[in-house]
Amino acid sequence: MFTGIIEEKGRVAAFAAGGSAWNLRVAAGKIIPGLLPGDSVAVNGCCLTLTREADGCLEFDVLEETKRLTNLAALAPGMAVNLERSLRYDGRVGGHFVSGHIDGCGRVELFEPRGKDHYLRVAAPAGTGRYLVSKGSIAIDGVSLTVAEVAGDSFAVWLIPTTLQLTNLADRRPGDPVNLEFDLLGKYVEKMLAAGRS
Repeated sequence: MFTGIIEEKGRVAAFAAGGSAWNLRVAAGKIIPGLLPGDSVAVNGCCLTLTREADGCLEFDVLEETKRLTNLAALAPGMAVNLERSLRYDGRVGGHFVSGHIDGCGRVELFEPRGKDHYLRVAAPAGTGRYLVSKGSIAIDGVSLTVAEVAGDSFAVWLIPTTLQLTNLADRRPGDPVNLEFDLLGKYVEKMLAAGRS
């Protein structure tokens, strides 16, 4: 479980096919102390298991299924990725509960400054607009954000300067894929209501 509060912007060192899985190496610093093999780390919001840490790089095995369903498939050396360690039970929750299980990839439709603020509009996968609520929560590439507008399967958020500085969202351009995780509560409510109708 995560909170969507990004701790560090890492850099992809390598991403290549290995013998049994794809191997992702990410250069990091701030989050490394205390991490052990087997720990969960959200990379662009996708929960991955740390397999090894060496020379300032975190290593993860990535399944073909994970590559297919997330924007990790587009990673290349030098690209920035958002990193967050899993939630500690004695820690503070600054964002919202994020599982690290990506619901699908959205596409950036518009990203522009408006006055002193930045406006980001994303097209979510078809049919997922039912999980979007104005003033509700959404995780974009693992970043906990508040939905400002909803129009069908598209939604918009406003980004503060701190978010642009500390995450990779500042690098996004129209057409770029972004990992989306919708609010967990909405998905549970939908399932319970459907079960009650059957």
